[in-house]
Amino acid sequence: MAEIPAAGPAAEVRLLPTPAGDARLHWHHAPEPRLVLALGHGAGGGVEARDLLALAAELPARGVSVVLVEQPWRVAGKKLAPAPKSLDAAWTALWPALAEPGPPVVAGGRSAGARVACRTARELGAHAVLALAFPLHPPGRPERSRAEELTGAGVPTLVVQGGRDPFGRPGEFPPGTALAEVPDADHGFAVPKRADLSQDEALDVLTGAVAGWLDGLPTG
Repeated sequence: MAEIPAAGPAAEVRLLPTPAGDARLHWHHAPEPRLVLALGHGAGGGVEARDLLALAAELPARGVSVVLVEQPWRVAGKKLAPAPKSLDAAWTALWPALAEPGPPVVAGGRSAGARVACRTARELGAHAVLALAFPLHPPGRPERSRAEELTGAGVPTLVVQGGRDPFGRPGEFPPGTALAEVPDADHGFAVPKRADLSQDEALDVLTGAVAGWLDGLPTG
Protein backbone atom coordinates (compact mmCIF):
# COMPACT_ATOMS: atom_id res chain seq x y z
CA MET A 1 0.00 0.00 0.00
CA ALA A 2 1.23 3.48 -0.83
CA GLU A 3 2.32 5.72 2.01
CA ILE A 4 -0.65 7.74 3.25
CA PRO A 5 -0.08 11.50 2.86
CA ALA A 6 -1.32 14.31 5.03
CA ALA A 7 -4.48 15.86 3.61
CA GLY A 8 -2.99 19.31 3.16
CA PRO A 9 0.78 19.47 2.54
CA ALA A 10 0.85 16.62 0.03
CA ALA A 11 -1.97 18.11 -1.98
CA GLU A 12 -2.67 21.20 -4.05
CA VAL A 13 -5.09 23.08 -1.79
CA ARG A 14 -7.71 25.47 -3.13
CA LEU A 15 -10.04 27.63 -1.06
CA LEU A 16 -13.34 28.31 -2.82
CA PRO A 17 -16.50 30.20 -1.81
CA THR A 18 -19.86 28.45 -1.43
CA PRO A 19 -23.26 29.62 -0.12
CA ALA A 20 -22.31 28.03 3.22
CA GLY A 21 -18.88 29.67 3.45
CA ASP A 22 -15.43 28.86 2.12
CA ALA A 23 -14.59 25.23 1.37
CA ARG A 24 -11.19 23.62 0.74
CA LEU A 25 -10.37 21.27 -2.11
CA HIS A 26 -7.32 19.06 -1.51
CA TRP A 27 -6.25 17.88 -4.98
CA HIS A 28 -4.11 14.77 -5.36
CA HIS A 29 -3.39 14.84 -9.09
CA ALA A 30 -2.90 11.86 -11.35
CA PRO A 31 -0.21 12.39 -14.02
CA GLU A 32 -2.66 11.50 -16.79
CA PRO A 33 -6.13 11.45 -15.20
CA ARG A 34 -8.95 9.48 -16.76
CA LEU A 35 -11.29 10.16 -13.83
CA VAL A 36 -11.68 12.60 -10.95
CA LEU A 37 -12.89 11.14 -7.66
CA ALA A 38 -14.33 13.78 -5.32
CA LEU A 39 -14.65 12.62 -1.70
CA GLY A 40 -16.51 14.40 1.08
CA HIS A 41 -15.89 13.70 4.75
CA GLY A 42 -18.29 12.63 7.49
CA ALA A 43 -20.11 14.59 10.18
CA GLY A 44 -17.73 13.48 12.91
CA GLY A 45 -14.40 14.19 11.24
CA GLY A 46 -12.62 15.73 8.29
CA VAL A 47 -10.51 14.87 5.29
CA GLU A 48 -7.91 13.21 7.54
CA ALA A 49 -10.07 10.06 7.76
CA ARG A 50 -8.03 6.91 7.11
CA ASP A 51 -10.14 5.71 4.18
CA LEU A 52 -10.02 9.06 2.38
CA LEU A 53 -6.26 9.39 2.81
CA ALA A 54 -5.67 5.80 1.71
CA LEU A 55 -7.54 6.43 -1.54
CA ALA A 56 -5.72 9.73 -2.09
CA ALA A 57 -2.42 7.87 -1.73
CA GLU A 58 -3.30 4.92 -3.94
CA LEU A 59 -5.42 6.08 -6.85
CA PRO A 60 -3.44 8.86 -8.61
CA ALA A 61 -0.89 6.28 -9.79
CA ARG A 62 -3.82 4.43 -11.38
CA GLY A 63 -5.02 7.41 -13.40
CA VAL A 64 -7.56 8.81 -10.93
CA SER A 65 -7.17 12.30 -9.47
CA VAL A 66 -8.57 12.39 -5.95
CA VAL A 67 -10.07 15.56 -4.47
CA LEU A 68 -10.77 15.58 -0.74
CA VAL A 69 -13.56 18.09 -0.21
CA GLU A 70 -13.50 19.91 3.14
CA GLN A 71 -16.92 21.32 3.88
CA PRO A 72 -17.22 24.97 5.04
CA TRP A 73 -18.19 24.06 8.60
CA ARG A 74 -14.89 22.22 9.04
CA VAL A 75 -12.92 25.02 7.41
CA ALA A 76 -14.52 27.44 9.87
CA GLY A 77 -13.50 25.26 12.82
CA LYS A 78 -17.01 24.35 13.88
CA LYS A 79 -17.68 21.08 15.70
CA LEU A 80 -21.18 20.32 14.45
CA ALA A 81 -22.20 19.71 10.86
CA PRO A 82 -25.06 21.84 9.49
CA ALA A 83 -28.30 20.54 8.02
CA PRO A 84 -28.17 18.33 4.89
CA LYS A 85 -29.50 21.19 2.75
CA SER A 86 -26.44 23.29 3.60
CA LEU A 87 -24.05 20.40 2.90
CA ASP A 88 -25.69 19.78 -0.47
CA ALA A 89 -25.55 23.48 -1.40
CA ALA A 90 -21.82 23.70 -0.69
CA TRP A 91 -21.10 20.49 -2.63
CA THR A 92 -23.17 21.71 -5.58
CA ALA A 93 -21.35 25.06 -5.64
CA LEU A 94 -18.00 23.27 -5.82
CA TRP A 95 -18.97 20.95 -8.66
CA PRO A 96 -17.84 23.25 -11.54
CA ALA A 97 -14.32 23.34 -10.06
CA LEU A 98 -14.31 19.55 -9.77
CA ALA A 99 -15.44 19.15 -13.37
CA GLU A 100 -13.21 21.87 -14.82
CA PRO A 101 -10.17 19.64 -15.56
CA GLY A 102 -12.28 17.62 -18.01
CA PRO A 103 -12.34 13.94 -16.95
CA PRO A 104 -15.64 12.47 -15.72
CA VAL A 105 -16.23 13.12 -12.03
CA VAL A 106 -17.17 10.32 -9.64
CA ALA A 107 -18.95 11.76 -6.61
CA GLY A 108 -18.24 10.13 -3.29
CA GLY A 109 -17.52 10.41 0.36
CA ARG A 110 -17.68 8.69 3.69
CA SER A 111 -20.76 8.56 5.94
CA ALA A 112 -22.53 11.94 5.70
CA GLY A 113 -20.35 12.75 2.69
CA ALA A 114 -21.66 9.63 0.95
CA ARG A 115 -25.22 10.79 1.59
CA VAL A 116 -24.44 14.16 0.00
CA ALA A 117 -22.98 12.45 -3.06
CA CYS A 118 -26.04 10.22 -3.44
CA ARG A 119 -28.55 13.04 -3.00
CA THR A 120 -26.93 15.30 -5.60
CA ALA A 121 -25.52 12.82 -8.15
CA ARG A 122 -28.37 12.90 -10.63
CA GLU A 123 -28.74 16.69 -10.58
CA LEU A 124 -25.02 17.33 -11.02
CA GLY A 125 -24.44 14.68 -13.67
CA ALA A 126 -21.99 12.62 -11.64
CA HIS A 127 -20.40 9.78 -13.57
CA ALA A 128 -20.90 7.38 -10.64
CA VAL A 129 -21.04 7.39 -6.82
CA LEU A 130 -18.67 5.86 -4.28
CA ALA A 131 -20.31 5.48 -0.86
CA LEU A 132 -17.83 4.72 1.91
CA ALA A 133 -19.33 3.65 5.25
CA PHE A 134 -22.81 4.63 4.11
CA PRO A 135 -24.93 5.33 7.23
CA LEU A 136 -27.88 3.17 6.28
CA HIS A 137 -29.52 3.89 9.64
CA PRO A 138 -28.60 5.32 13.05
CA PRO A 139 -26.98 2.70 15.31
CA GLY A 140 -29.62 0.43 16.78
CA ARG A 141 -32.41 2.01 14.71
CA PRO A 142 -32.76 -0.10 11.53
CA GLU A 143 -36.34 1.15 11.09
CA ARG A 144 -34.95 4.62 10.25
CA SER A 145 -33.52 3.50 6.93
CA ARG A 146 -31.84 5.88 4.49
CA ALA A 147 -31.85 3.31 1.70
CA GLU A 148 -33.86 5.59 -0.58
CA GLU A 149 -30.97 8.07 -0.73
CA LEU A 150 -28.66 5.29 -1.85
CA THR A 151 -30.98 3.69 -4.38
CA GLY A 152 -32.04 7.09 -5.68
CA ALA A 153 -28.55 8.14 -6.78
CA GLY A 154 -29.46 7.27 -10.37
CA VAL A 155 -25.90 6.37 -11.44
CA PRO A 156 -23.62 3.33 -10.91
CA THR A 157 -22.92 3.17 -7.18
CA LEU A 158 -20.48 1.17 -5.08
CA VAL A 159 -20.85 0.85 -1.31
CA VAL A 160 -17.75 -0.05 0.70
CA GLN A 161 -18.83 -1.07 4.20
CA GLY A 162 -17.16 -2.39 7.32
CA GLY A 163 -18.29 -5.83 8.39
CA ARG A 164 -19.22 -4.57 11.85
CA ASP A 165 -20.40 -1.06 11.02
CA PRO A 166 -23.18 -0.17 13.51
CA PHE A 167 -24.65 2.25 10.97
CA GLY A 168 -25.46 -0.68 8.68
CA ARG A 169 -23.78 -4.04 8.23
CA PRO A 170 -23.27 -5.35 4.68
CA GLY A 171 -26.14 -7.84 4.93
CA GLU A 172 -28.64 -5.08 5.73
CA PHE A 173 -28.36 -3.29 2.38
CA PRO A 174 -31.07 -3.63 -0.28
CA PRO A 175 -30.77 -6.60 -2.65
CA GLY A 176 -28.79 -5.74 -5.74
CA THR A 177 -26.54 -3.19 -4.01
CA ALA A 178 -23.01 -3.28 -5.41
CA LEU A 179 -21.09 -3.69 -2.15
CA ALA A 180 -17.56 -4.49 -1.06
CA GLU A 181 -17.07 -5.59 2.55
CA VAL A 182 -14.03 -4.81 4.68
CA PRO A 183 -14.08 -7.68 7.19
CA ASP A 184 -14.18 -6.78 10.91
CA ALA A 185 -14.02 -3.04 10.16
CA ASP A 186 -16.15 -0.49 11.99
CA HIS A 187 -17.68 2.76 10.70
CA GLY A 188 -14.23 4.35 10.42
CA PHE A 189 -12.76 1.17 8.84
CA ALA A 190 -10.74 0.49 11.99
CA VAL A 191 -10.21 -3.19 12.78
CA PRO A 192 -9.55 -4.66 16.24
CA LYS A 193 -6.16 -6.14 17.07
CA ARG A 194 -7.72 -9.61 17.26
CA ALA A 195 -8.99 -9.39 13.66
CA ASP A 196 -7.65 -11.68 10.95
CA LEU A 197 -6.66 -8.59 8.95
CA SER A 198 -4.21 -5.94 10.11
CA GLN A 199 -5.20 -2.28 9.74
CA ASP A 200 -2.99 -1.91 6.67
CA GLU A 201 -4.50 -5.04 5.13
CA ALA A 202 -8.01 -3.76 5.77
CA LEU A 203 -7.20 -0.54 3.94
CA ASP A 204 -5.70 -2.58 1.12
CA VAL A 205 -9.05 -4.38 0.80
CA LEU A 206 -10.80 -1.02 0.61
CA THR A 207 -8.48 0.59 -1.92
CA GLY A 208 -8.35 -2.58 -4.03
CA ALA A 209 -12.13 -2.79 -4.22
CA VAL A 210 -12.46 0.86 -5.17
CA ALA A 211 -9.65 0.71 -7.74
CA GLY A 212 -11.14 -2.36 -9.38
CA TRP A 213 -14.57 -0.78 -9.55
CA LEU A 214 -13.21 2.46 -11.01
CA ASP A 215 -11.24 0.48 -13.60
CA GLY A 216 -14.54 -1.01 -14.79
CA LEU A 217 -16.32 2.32 -15.27
CA PRO A 218 -16.57 3.48 -18.88
CA THR A 219 -14.84 6.77 -19.59
CA GLY A 220 -15.35 7.12 -23.32
